[in-house]
Amino acid sequence: MSTELTKLSALAVRDLLAAGEISSVELVEAAAARLAVVEPQMNAVPTLCLDRAREQARAADVARRAGRSSLLGGLPIVVKDNSDVEGVRNTGGTSIFRDRISTESDRTVALMEANGAITLGKSNLSELGGAQTTNSVHGATRNPYDRRLTCGGSSGGAAVALATGEAWLAHGNDYGGSLRIPAAFCNVTGLRPTPGRVPRKRLADPFDTIAVEGPMARDVVDLALFFDAMTGYDSGDILTAPTSEPPFLAAALTPRKPARVAVSADLGMLPIEEPIRSALDRLAEMLNRAGVAVAHNSPDVAGAMDAFRVLRGEGFYATFEPLFETHRHAFPAPVLADLLRGRDQPGNAIVSANRFRSELYRRTVDVLDEHDFLICPATQVMPFSVETLFPETVAGQPMQDYLDWISITAIWSLTGLPAIAIPIGFSREGLPVGVQILSHARREADLFRLAAWIERELALPIGPIDPR
Repeated sequence: MSTELTKLSALAVRDLLAAGEISSVELVEAAAARLAVVEPQMNAVPTLCLDRAREQARAADVARRAGRSSLLGGLPIVVKDNSDVEGVRNTGGTSIFRDRISTESDRTVALMEANGAITLGKSNLSELGGAQTTNSVHGATRNPYDRRLTCGGSSGGAAVALATGEAWLAHGNDYGGSLRIPAAFCNVTGLRPTPGRVPRKRLADPFDTIAVEGPMARDVVDLALFFDAMTGYDSGDILTAPTSEPPFLAAALTPRKPARVAVSADLGMLPIEEPIRSALDRLAEMLNRAGVAVAHNSPDVAGAMDAFRVLRGEGFYATFEPLFETHRHAFPAPVLADLLRGRDQPGNAIVSANRFRSELYRRTVDVLDEHDFLICPATQVMPFSVETLFPETVAGQPMQDYLDWISITAIWSLTGLPAIAIPIGFSREGLPVGVQILSHARREADLFRLAAWIERELALPIGPIDPR
């Protein structure tokens, strides 16, 4: 029975819980059994807190029998290892925090658990900000479709846990693509929401709109279910606000064909590998056949990565400045370069970057006003060797640094607009390909409706796989 439970969708399991046909304790034990099988091969959830999860599950079962329901009802999840879960190790993937134990859960985790989530453990991530899930504390996490390859990052452990059936839902966060890249590499879904939708962990800058928390799941309906459990007003996050919107799950359960979309394989300038271009071409053809008005269009993004590097440097240095001198040796070389940029760059560079960001936002809104949605790849490359920190070339074009290959996601992080990542197919070698879909701020419901429609039309295989 436990093997069968891990194959079910999060919504199906939640409904079985509500009907009293299974218990939260059973789910935790099913997940624990699956983790024992998968983890030696994948290293997706290196820190487990199963005793804590069992205690939570028993409490959830008692509450449910007493008629006290919750949105998730006692559904096990994993939390990214840069967020605080009370009593659990939180390394952030860096030796600086190797032995840190959280004394309380951060606001994101507290809200998820209040809505019925049970934390199984902490998922692996990149070391302080990269897009390849490997670090000096826990090592590398592998791609379930080919263990020789990377799962992307930085929320890579989350994506792998979903793809292999170790958990039904997974928490992540996104700065330059961390929810979208691993989703594309692992055939799962992820949502980078509008800033303020999901209360965030305590940040150095509470006014920042680049870093966001968000959900990951195997399919669009499960993604919406989890998003409902993550959203809400929180006095500790000034960007959040009360809302009376219907549940996002309702939107995902009512797929809607769009009237019009913009599609761009390369935003007019980026190198993109051929399997990704081909998959996007097939998607555009499907949209055309369905009667959707497809325009090949995108805003001008030239100069966006220069602005991203400036603002990333500023933000990283603001966060890590108190630790910089005493722990300088512990920062990976690429991240150290970000920190030094943030420390040394002139003020006019920051002014120019912020001005560019505002202009990019306006140009993107103009495109969305005309086409409603913008669809483009979620990665520029296919999964590469797990031993490689970042590809030195993409489609024959040299990469400037460890950020260049994630330009297609990082650019949109600057705008603050929501983006949903969904699978659209596989390469000839059987590796997943994914896209990201952008829309106007706070229109996540529209993204869920469109993504659910595409998912239904493509009818790709969904569900956990055994590592290959």
